[in-house]
Amino acid sequence: MYEAKRGDSIPLIARHYLSQTTYLTSSELADAMHKANPDLHSTFLKAGQQVIVPGILALPIVEKPVPIARDFEVRAIYLTGVMAASDRGIKIIEHWREVGGNAVVFDIKDSDGSVNIPFEHPLLGSHHAAIHDLPKFVRFLHSQNMHAIARVAIFRDERMVKEHPELAVQSHRTGQAWRENGKLVWTDPSQAKVQQYDIALAKQAAEAGADEIQFDYVRFPAEGDQKDASFVFQTEHPEWHRSDVIANFLKHAYAELHPTGALLSLDVFGIMAWQRPVDLSHTGQDIVQMAKYCDVLSPMIYPSHFFGMDGIARPGDAPEHFIGESMDRFEKITQGSGVVIRPWLQAFHWRTKTYSPKYIEVQVLTAKNKGGIGFLFWNAANDYSKPYAAMPEMRAAKGQYFRGDELPALAQASLIPSVVPPVPTATH
Repeated sequence: MYEAKRGDSIPLIARHYLSQTTYLTSSELADAMHKANPDLHSTFLKAGQQVIVPGILALPIVEKPVPIARDFEVRAIYLTGVMAASDRGIKIIEHWREVGGNAVVFDIKDSDGSVNIPFEHPLLGSHHAAIHDLPKFVRFLHSQNMHAIARVAIFRDERMVKEHPELAVQSHRTGQAWRENGKLVWTDPSQAKVQQYDIALAKQAAEAGADEIQFDYVRFPAEGDQKDASFVFQTEHPEWHRSDVIANFLKHAYAELHPTGALLSLDVFGIMAWQRPVDLSHTGQDIVQMAKYCDVLSPMIYPSHFFGMDGIARPGDAPEHFIGESMDRFEKITQGSGVVIRPWLQAFHWRTKTYSPKYIEVQVLTAKNKGGIGFLFWNAANDYSKPYAAMPEMRAAKGQYFRGDELPALAQASLIPSVVPPVPTATH
């Protein structure tokens, strides 16, 4: 029971008490307050007015990862951290569950360096946490029988580079932070402080209940003036290549994360399946080495990204070819490693005239027939209208498009919501 003060309103009280309740958003709590106080006919309150605040927690929520085998068939969509924490994001999650999805990838740290959960670290400082209570958010996903995948953009970190330029890739020419095509965005992957920061963040997400940690941008910069880029490892380990730095980092990360019970998955360039020396020397993504230190590899095999290859003028309109060829190559490269190949698939219309629910179905079927287990849909604007339309048809064709794995049933929570913030438009 709350006694209103002068100037109080329902939204103001909801924002104040949100962290102490079972609710995920302040608008959801405000709606619940109106229902719990049927005599409230106004948003604004009089001084001394008594108001029931429902859903107060006796103790903070503690959540643990739900253990699953690495070859569990994940069917996921991606959400930005801001979207995941919003009313609209929760509706997207619920709709995805209704049509047959069983997992969500959500940003803990995006490639601009913004951290979306409360996290105390000397290299971070004060920041806005869109997901203000990660255990509560993960519990909501678990209540929907969904696998919670926390995405961490590792070495591309604009915020870190600007606040701590000494941790950036350095320029031979200027002695200052190196720029990739004019942009200050890359930390030095061989900097111990950078590695420790990212591992600490990932570990906190796992300890808050995330079932899987997904590393993106776990590579060196691939564009810009490569000869001008200087890295710590070139002095500390002159015999190493970039791929040795990435493998060594993953070895330490896997050792730290594995005891939490969370899986570790890695996003890798689709082009790495071709094992071209130039790609390996720039990115450091040696698939054979990386497969030793993770549970799942998620190649980004969006057909539209393969321009200039295999003599196909519009690769975006040839999903069977590029997904089939990519999967064949990744399966061959990782044979005997035990790692699961779970691809990122295209859920956006860039560079294709044929994007449609059928386009979604072709990608899923091709990946499955080529040995893929599960799939992840990427849309930077979080628009999944085409997958929404495709999922019921794929689900109805039992066993053809996917196996239909489900998590063990978990207790349901009373968390439902509805409003929407802006979202970015870049791909990863």
